[in-house]
Amino acid sequence: MPRGVAIPQIRQHLFAAVERVIVRDGPGRLNGRAITGEAAVATGLLYAHFADLDDFLAGYAVDRTFSVSAHAAALPERAGTGDIAANLCDAALATPPAALMALTRLLVARPDLIARVHAVLGDDTSGIDAIEGAVTAYLTEEQRLGRLAAAVQPAPLALAVVGVLHRLALTADTGSDLPASVRQAVTALVGNFTTAVPRR
Repeated sequence: MPRGVAIPQIRQHLFAAVERVIVRDGPGRLNGRAITGEAAVATGLLYAHFADLDDFLAGYAVDRTFSVSAHAAALPERAGTGDIAANLCDAALATPPAALMALTRLLVARPDLIARVHAVLGDDTSGIDAIEGAVTAYLTEEQRLGRLAAAVQPAPLALAVVGVLHRLALTADTGSDLPASVRQAVTALVGNFTTAVPRR
C-alpha cells in the first residue's frame, strides 16, 4: 500500500490480516512484521494503534469474541421456527469461517488471552464456547415446544454441538469447506432427536 494513503477502519484491516496469517501459517508464526506484511502497511502502524503485539492480539480476541457472542445470543429467539439443525448451524456459522478458525486457534495457542477477553466481556465468553449457553437455552425452549425429544438433555447436547464446531475450526485446512462440514456434522448429531410439532 502506498505511503501516506489513509486506511479506513485500520483496526479491522489489521484484524483481517492476522486472521489470514493464523489460518495459513498457524498462530506460532505470529509477529508484528508478519501481520503488517500481510496487511501491506508499515510495521510501525500496528504499534501506533496498540501498545504491543499482546495488546493487539487481545484487541482482536475481544472484537471477534464479541461478534461470536452477539450472533449466538439471538439463537433462542428462533425457537419454534425453521429446522432445529439448520438454526444451530446458522448461529454457529454467522461468524465468517476465517474468523472462527483464527479465533479458535489463537485462543488454544494463547490461553492467557482468554482472561483478557473475560476482563472486558465477562466470564461466560471465550470464543466459540460463548455459543454453548445460547444453544442450551435454544434447545431447552425447542424441547418445551415439543420439537426436541423429551429424553434429550439440552446442556450435554449443546456441549456436543460446540465440541463439533471447536474440533472442525481447529482442524479444517484452508481448502476445506468449513460451513459444509459443520452442517453435515450438526445435522447428523441433532437430527435423530427432533420430533414433529404436535398437532393442536
